[in-house]
Amino acid sequence: MKRRPFMAAALGSAALLGARAAKAQSWPSRPVRLIVPFAAGGATDILARALANRFQSEWPQPVVVENRTGAGGTIGTEVVAKAGPDGHVLLLGTSATQAITPHLYPNLAYDTVRDFAPVSLVATVPMVLVVHPSIPARDVPALVQYAKTRPGELTFASSGQGAITHLAAELFAAKAGIRLTHVPYRGSAPAIADLLAGRVLMMVDHAPTVLPHIRSGGLVALGTAGPERTAMLPDLPTLASAVPGAEVTSWFGLLAPAGTPAPVVSTVNEAVRRALTDAEVVARLREQGADATANAPEAFAAFIAEDRARWGEVVRGAGVTAG
Repeated sequence: MKRRPFMAAALGSAALLGARAAKAQSWPSRPVRLIVPFAAGGATDILARALANRFQSEWPQPVVVENRTGAGGTIGTEVVAKAGPDGHVLLLGTSATQAITPHLYPNLAYDTVRDFAPVSLVATVPMVLVVHPSIPARDVPALVQYAKTRPGELTFASSGQGAITHLAAELFAAKAGIRLTHVPYRGSAPAIADLLAGRVLMMVDHAPTVLPHIRSGGLVALGTAGPERTAMLPDLPTLASAVPGAEVTSWFGLLAPAGTPAPVVSTVNEAVRRALTDAEVVARLREQGADATANAPEAFAAFIAEDRARWGEVVRGAGVTAG
């Protein structure tokens, strides 16, 4: 007598799986919108267009990149959070949009965990701690000692209040047990200009931005913020080798709205993996100083959760508010 309910449940499960598989096979049934929450011409936009070109070479529908800018990336991110969960609207998110912004804007109209289905990491960009040559320290331990004997005197620049360039330095200071003074700018360009002039003394910025100035001698690199050394500066040690816990990863990743069928997420994930072996896509990434890095949806979800927790601790500990 109990056999019929069991068989009915089994048949129902099979039908559901079959429907999901059919949905994946019929996807995409219309153009795919790839939302970029930042302006055209920036790194996120360039990476998105490289992916879109590769995707539409193998998908039966166009892939349209849309720049939905404003409010620190929250406008474009919200578009995807509230889109239908069918895989036809995707987001090229970043460490800023998915891991930092939630702590700076607690009243967002979406949740960066609950409202998204992570698809894959796409790329990471190394960050480097640099100082003005007038600072006598030539390695991280010496810089820490220098700062400890001058609490609050060592100034650091950032590309903006709450930006990853701000929080990376706050994380370093917290883990090193030193007190620094933050000087925010509107973008990396004016921050670097004042750093070169000696009006500020330190910065943690993306390697491609500071590399020309390191090579010219205008700035001195003391450590890379990533978990490993970077190929751009292979002799440069990691910050964490001297200050455990000071690791920072600046990343780009692909996400779909929560509830997107798993087979569709898997299909897009596989497309990302193929794209990141394409010579043209890899070349565009390298032009931006980015390293191609794909992972499984589950691994990407765990990666985001860890990154979000890290930045939450930094924001609360340093009392950082939105600029």
